[in-house]
Amino acid sequence: MKTKDVEAALIGVDVVIQTLGVGLGDLFRPVHLFSDATRTLIAAMRAKGVKRLICVTGFGAGDSRASISCLQRLPFQIVFGRAYEDKSLQERLIKESGLDWTIVRPGVLISGPRTGRYKILSEASQWRNGIIARSDVAEFLVRQIEDQTYVRQTPVLVN
Repeated sequence: MKTKDVEAALIGVDVVIQTLGVGLGDLFRPVHLFSDATRTLIAAMRAKGVKRLICVTGFGAGDSRASISCLQRLPFQIVFGRAYEDKSLQERLIKESGLDWTIVRPGVLISGPRTGRYKILSEASQWRNGIIARSDVAEFLVRQIEDQTYVRQTPVLVN
């Protein structure tokens, strides 16, 4: 990914929504996609003066990792550990960027219709894992374009 290409994509843009993912096979190799892409994006946003970044990571990234239950911790680490280590680095890069960021941490993503009945867990004491429809996450992301409630916050989304 080249910074100049990302800069070109940012012309006339006020808000960036970043959603990245890796395939199942990638989970068992070193993962750098999240941090590498975010470094490039942050540099391009600074160069173009775009201040608002809304990013999806996941429950278990950054300081939400401590909220994973004891029973889930080992399987989570075995399967998702490499990806979530990189997502945690991605979150740190975003928090240190100086941008007006929101880091959205959905629980386990499922397919299905938008329900509009999901929970936004904004306090660390509330954080827990759960499921959520991708369409509900999408609705929340779009609302964040205008809504400043969660700027510089890391809400967890679950049903």
